[in-house]
Amino acid sequence: MILLVATACSTYRPLLSDRPIRFDRERLELTGAYLRDRYGMEQEDARIEPRMIVLHWTAIPTLEESFDAFYPPRLPDTRGDITSAGALNVSAHYLVDRDGSILQLMPDTLMARHVIGLNHCAIGIENVGGTPETPLTKAQLLANEWLVRQLAATHNIQYLIGHYEYTRFEGHPLWLEKDSGYRTEKTDPGRQFMKKIRNSVRDLGLKPAPEK
Repeated sequence: MILLVATACSTYRPLLSDRPIRFDRERLELTGAYLRDRYGMEQEDARIEPRMIVLHWTAIPTLEESFDAFYPPRLPDTRGDITSAGALNVSAHYLVDRDGSILQLMPDTLMARHVIGLNHCAIGIENVGGTPETPLTKAQLLANEWLVRQLAATHNIQYLIGHYEYTRFEGHPLWLEKDSGYRTEKTDPGRQFMKKIRNSVRDLGLKPAPEK
């Protein structure tokens, strides 16, 4: 569980609950294989040192469906767009519902597959929705701000980015993806959402993705 800290600007506190996804021997082995094959990292555990926070949307309308998508260790056959890059299922560390409540799915210091090239140093926050029928909400905006502040107070976080910005790290020391052809085009969590989040936490001094 993350350390809860007071913020100078608000006494807002969203509901934060633990609801772990399945992180068993199979997921640990798949994570190790991903670290080795994608990044050339050999390690017995799945530990990371968080240096950035990446915000996402699930493009799935409900909390339960979003949770179910992340729960299994192995990537389903329906994700043919990324199966060639490993059998490890996608996941994130946190899942924010449309009412602003937060689920912690896994510890901050274990690797989740959520952003190409940067999983070894990135905490992922997924927001339920993001479709035209289920746009991200003000409650999610407030919950993301609160969570970013907690994480920045707990870890040596240097960067805050939206998923759509990840390719701007190509050539950066943190970028470890070995396959120059493995990229997916992303738009989440939306430019306006990121602009609002950055404005709300600008006092933290977190850096955006590098300019290309």
